[in-house]
Amino acid sequence: MKLASLKSGRDGRLVVVSRDLAWYFDASAAAPTLQAALDDWERCEPILKALSASLETGGVPRERFHEHDAMSPLPRAYQWADGSAYVNHVALVRQARAAEMPASFWTDPLMYQGGSDGFLAPRDDIPLADEAWGCDMEGEIAVIIGDVPQGASREEALSAIRLVLLANDVSLRNLIPGELAKSFGFFQSKPASAFSPVAVTPAELGEAWKDGKLHGALEVELNGAPFGEADAGVDMTFDFGTLIAHAAKTRSLCAGTIIGSGTVSNRGADGGPGKSIADGGVGYSCIAEVRTVETLLAGEAKTPFLRHGDRVRIEMRDSRRHSIFGAIEQTVAPVA
Repeated sequence: MKLASLKSGRDGRLVVVSRDLAWYFDASAAAPTLQAALDDWERCEPILKALSASLETGGVPRERFHEHDAMSPLPRAYQWADGSAYVNHVALVRQARAAEMPASFWTDPLMYQGGSDGFLAPRDDIPLADEAWGCDMEGEIAVIIGDVPQGASREEALSAIRLVLLANDVSLRNLIPGELAKSFGFFQSKPASAFSPVAVTPAELGEAWKDGKLHGALEVELNGAPFGEADAGVDMTFDFGTLIAHAAKTRSLCAGTIIGSGTVSNRGADGGPGKSIADGGVGYSCIAEVRTVETLLAGEAKTPFLRHGDRVRIEMRDSRRHSIFGAIEQTVAPVA
């Protein structure tokens, strides 16, 4: 089952989307918004599944689905907690900052609480007031969960995953060191994120969803050129069950909480830093990582961070090259 929120008010209008992302059916009979469906999932899920099946067979009236009409599936959420499950990425970025890499990072997940009061739509511009802030995209996987009690186990956490989606967790890299130096975490360096037009149930993903991980190449393009195609199921140190259980260690998590994976990152075939696509590797899901590799190999970073007019595209395709979640496609723009 695939769900989306079409533009309507602050929280969108819930629709069921066909597997090929070509058609939709209004799901207001089940719930007016995705958050309303998540709050009453036990009742709503069977209705939404039935609508989805009818949409596939032509049993309900259908309308054309256009990705540019979609908001992020949850246009705002009660909570957005982003992990850093690909520790390879953490190690590289910290190395570039000459920051020590504690051994505990390989056994205890990193996580920060991002702003969730408003997300960018998947085709919205990325507003950037100052290019000197070092704007970066971060291609990620995320999950939307149901209620999770405090102290939940990994298995309980996995069973609470309702939907899977893609994310662009925008970062302002040049603001991060100053904020972290205060030992109080990210804030100004983490502006609004964007999510894929469509969120997908784990069952719909089939074999691509296994052991709490989404397997498949996360395609990242910059200005129309391939930038990364790292496999989201490879080198993911902490699966989503582990990330959710980590978040729930000292608090309950409410339905509609979004948990992110952090930047998808693969090691090189030799176990070292990955290579660009042009050099035969799988590339990168953010600019900071390629700048780190450039620094390690050549002594300085050459790839600039995002500038006004730059275009970012993030997408994942199935084995037949069909888009699974639709595409996040954004242009960096000045703030009016």
